[in-house]
Amino acid sequence: MMKKILKWPTLALAALFAAIQFAGPEKTNPPVEAARTIQVNTQITPEVSAIIARACQDCHSHQTRWPLYSYVEPVSWFLVDHVNDGRKHLNFSEWAAYEPKRMRKKLQEMFEEVEKGAMPLKSYLLLHPEARLSQDDIQQLGAWTAAERQRLAEQYK
Repeated sequence: MMKKILKWPTLALAALFAAIQFAGPEKTNPPVEAARTIQVNTQITPEVSAIIARACQDCHSHQTRWPLYSYVEPVSWFLVDHVNDGRKHLNFSEWAAYEPKRMRKKLQEMFEEVEKGAMPLKSYLLLHPEARLSQDDIQQLGAWTAAERQRLAEQYK
């Protein structure tokens, strides 16, 4: 009796799940113009560049690696929204678009978020443990962001 009652709702849910697979949002990776990136517009060390590539660029650049699970609905809705929001707040591929004062502020905020453990997001780390930042990573980011903020302040007095 219970099987008969659950059969149609289960089939309806399966059909709905299958149907939404064709209605996902667009996963974008706009072209990257190297001259606009953080790597070109800062005095970034190779170590810090590697940390950013490993732990930040999926959500904060136009070089997002879209994993296989990002093509499953409704997961992709969450991921695309998350990446779009991350790019809106900080985009390493569009670093040159920021004014020097805003660059300094972004560098300060970036380190503050990392230092307090708010970035990378815990939900991202669950599926990307390689993005976890060590104390050494955090110290390197802190030293670099402070030096870069100082360099920008002196350059654009």
